[in-house]
Amino acid sequence: MMKLVRWMCAISALILFAITIPVLAQSTSATAQPTVGILHPSDLSGILPGTVFFRGQSATTQLRNSGGVRFEDGSLMLAALVDNSGYSSGIQQKYQAYLLTEVTLDFGGKKLPPGAYGVGILRNDEDRKFVVMNLAAQDVFQTAAGNDEKLHRPVPLQIVEGNEAGQYRLYLGRNYVDFQRAQ
Repeated sequence: MMKLVRWMCAISALILFAITIPVLAQSTSATAQPTVGILHPSDLSGILPGTVFFRGQSATTQLRNSGGVRFEDGSLMLAALVDNSGYSSGIQQKYQAYLLTEVTLDFGGKKLPPGAYGVGILRNDEDRKFVVMNLAAQDVFQTAAGNDEKLHRPVPLQIVEGNEAGQYRLYLGRNYVDFQRAQ
């Protein structure tokens, strides 16, 4: 009789354990908040499209050379280098990355509304310009860009925290442009 009671207690404990674990896991994942701030390529694997449309063609995005920002309300800004080899040399020069934004951004006083854009940094001697183009490859605006010679180990594309709270810096190699969510 004692063996039967012990056996029933053990079975009851296992059933209770089996029911409790999934409930706890569900409540923990439901309350987990997405990270606010800089997003790295590993964060973008499920949301960054593998190919994007620009100027009548599809281009492959490079997940390893991507980044983004999640704002406090959950809105996103994503950027990724693209394979622009099928485009004319004039477009290739300006179209280095694909930028997606769910919020209006401010690049050097220039407002960029939510949408999808081709972006790049043009260099003429010491002058650098950040170029934003619509999906038809027409310039939306250009603004001043910088060059960071002190940057250790530049990568093709990265987004880092800026000099002020809420400000970010988009690097294409050593060249960069500062941006923030528009007010």
